[in-house]
Amino acid sequence: MTTAPEAPPPTALAEPEHNVGKVWIGGITTGMLGLYMAFFTPIQVLLPLQLAEIDEDGKVAAFGLVTGFGALVAVVANPLAGALSDRTTGRFGRRHPWTLGGIAVGAAGLCLLGLQTTVIGVLLCWCLAQAALNAGYASLNAGIPDHVPVRQRAVVSGWIGFPQALGLVVGAVIVTMLVTDLPTGYLVIGLAALVMALPFVLSTPDPPLSRAARPPFSWRALLATFWVSPRAHPDFAWAWFTRFLVMLGNATGTLYLLFFLQDAVHYEELFPGHSADEGVLILTLLYTGGVVATSVAGGVLSDRIGRRKPLVVVSSAVMTAAALLLTFWHTWPAAIAAAAIMGAGFGIYLSVDQALITQVLPAATDRAKDLGIINIASTAPQVLGPALAAPIVAGLGGYSALYALSAIATLLGGILVWPIKSVR
Repeated sequence: MTTAPEAPPPTALAEPEHNVGKVWIGGITTGMLGLYMAFFTPIQVLLPLQLAEIDEDGKVAAFGLVTGFGALVAVVANPLAGALSDRTTGRFGRRHPWTLGGIAVGAAGLCLLGLQTTVIGVLLCWCLAQAALNAGYASLNAGIPDHVPVRQRAVVSGWIGFPQALGLVVGAVIVTMLVTDLPTGYLVIGLAALVMALPFVLSTPDPPLSRAARPPFSWRALLATFWVSPRAHPDFAWAWFTRFLVMLGNATGTLYLLFFLQDAVHYEELFPGHSADEGVLILTLLYTGGVVATSVAGGVLSDRIGRRKPLVVVSSAVMTAAALLLTFWHTWPAAIAAAAIMGAGFGIYLSVDQALITQVLPAATDRAKDLGIINIASTAPQVLGPALAAPIVAGLGGYSALYALSAIATLLGGILVWPIKSVR
């Protein structure tokens, strides 16, 4: 007795076979750049200035409170919005409504943020913006496993990876050189993120999911999917821990850079008349240059040789070397070298590890949700990093111990990629 062949999966859930073109890659890269500008420009520039205006004496504590709550909101919102987009039906597709809607609400949240005159107002509006922008990010990020075949994923991941560093620089230039007041700065950044997402949403396909293919919905069932069993999906678990440790090393290595230049390098004594802020900007530009130079190139190499794990290990080793430079040499030349080396390593890591992660996702029906769970590994270190770094800098070995911790976490993250069996 012969059995009927299995029906092919719906288009929205099928494994992609055809390479995406330049328009698709350009659209998602531009959208990601706008999102990263919206994420990082407030944290790096606008929020510190705004909180200093509201409470000069309590600005440090207020900044930690606002960014800490924002990071916690991001940890929850990203996988939750991803899970909901996985289950979205309708003729406009699963992802585009969440991408456009999330970024639109996030832009509105940023506009409201610029009008706040109290710490609690800033906190609430920043949490709103974080929740909405993370919803947009979750759906946009799912475009890689939805549309890009495995053979092309590293190079496309490289294109969407370098805006993570470039967005910080472009956003900082906009709000410090082109815009002079805080409300307008928030407005411009929010509108820029929305406008930059439109080409991708309007010009690329997003196959709809039929109601028949959508898993039965209940809040209990939805919340249950947030637990991905390491026993059932060990490769996904190893990928999560790899991402978490590398990002923890990166967070601890960059959180106290300003204070490192002031207290260990003595930047303002080396260069009288110049503030340590200028030194941070120089290092940021070098770091960004390294990321931009290697992210796409690393992705191209990975796709051509069909290997992910060796390049993740190499990139982690490069970042470890940068952290070790700052462990043993507290000098300006060492800081310059470390910034460039760290950026070069992180650029390769961004493209190759992202491609690797898309190959270990447990199910096509939960791509955005599972990528959101991976994103917790990127976001949680932003919360944990200050808790680890502050006591180390204050009395448990100082900056040498801090950067040694950064090196150990980064190297261990690279090593833990080897147990992954389903990806070479």
